[in-house]
Amino acid sequence: MPSDARTVNMVMRGTWSGATPLFIVVLLNLTQGQEVLLVPGSRLRQEDTPPRIVEHPSDLIVSKGEPATLNCKAEGRPTPTVEWYKDGERVETDRDNPRSQRMLLPSGSLFFLRIVHGRRSKPDEGSYVCVARNYLGEAVSHNASLEVASKCSMSL
Repeated sequence: MPSDARTVNMVMRGTWSGATPLFIVVLLNLTQGQEVLLVPGSRLRQEDTPPRIVEHPSDLIVSKGEPATLNCKAEGRPTPTVEWYKDGERVETDRDNPRSQRMLLPSGSLFFLRIVHGRRSKPDEGSYVCVARNYLGEAVSHNASLEVASKCSMSL
């Protein structure tokens, strides 16, 4: 078996309604611990695929107050949803709060209108990952660090 093969366990649960057997099929994705329920009249489409990250974010060094973009692109069918996490916590974007200075772009990239960085608060600096999800599973990008450039003054 190839090393990238996925193990799926199929469980059939049946009941009888008159002379017609009714089956509910539960697919357990053992690697993800998720369950997909297929009821009569529904089917798992062969062309559906789990998400995969095709463009990972890269480390950035950005000046305070400047815009920045952490790229992420995912593929899958159905089209996966993308969320971003900074230091393990979900990032709030304009989709959660219209006043947020972070925007989730249609491509899945995270755009910062301006990088916020203060003496006591460094809300944008950290380690980021994007997570793409659909009903078949999830994919997690590589880590990318966002650092704020420090201004060094040199005197001669």
